[in-house]
Amino acid sequence: MGNTLEDLKNRRSIKAYKPDQIKDSDLDLILEAGTWAASGQGSQSAVIVAVQNKSIIAKIEELNAKVLNNPGAKPFYGAPTVLNVLVDPAKPTPIEDGNLVIGNLINAAFAAGIGSCYIYRAKEVFASSEGKELLKQWGLSENYVGIGHVTLGYPAGDPPQPKPRKKDYIIKIK
Repeated sequence: MGNTLEDLKNRRSIKAYKPDQIKDSDLDLILEAGTWAASGQGSQSAVIVAVQNKSIIAKIEELNAKVLNNPGAKPFYGAPTVLNVLVDPAKPTPIEDGNLVIGNLINAAFAAGIGSCYIYRAKEVFASSEGKELLKQWGLSENYVGIGHVTLGYPAGDPPQPKPRKKDYIIKIK
């Protein structure tokens, strides 16, 4: 457990990326880790759409910035890869399932030496008419719900230092 715990302690959200695209072999490992996330009743309600096309990333980022009410924002921080985690809302625990997938994705990325950041507002992005059009282009039902975006790339600079853990994080009852 030593390496896993160290990875969990040292992973940070990356908010500045080099423009270099990540290796396909690294992307494949990260995506595989996402598919092994726990899911309610084994339903595997999540779908991961990996996007490396610059114009499609720009479109999704624009929709995300629109949700922020800040059209000039760059919420994907220049990442060359964006993973979009969506879920089938008809499954037993879709929101929880999608977040477990995202946890696996960001931790696997760190283990592979790739920077990542969990970006919110996917629910609103894919509920919009433009977002539903993307779902249609990707062969997904417009009923799918966005859980989050995961940016991936090589960090441009050093990640921030971790904040100390709060004292009352754990309560043990025996």
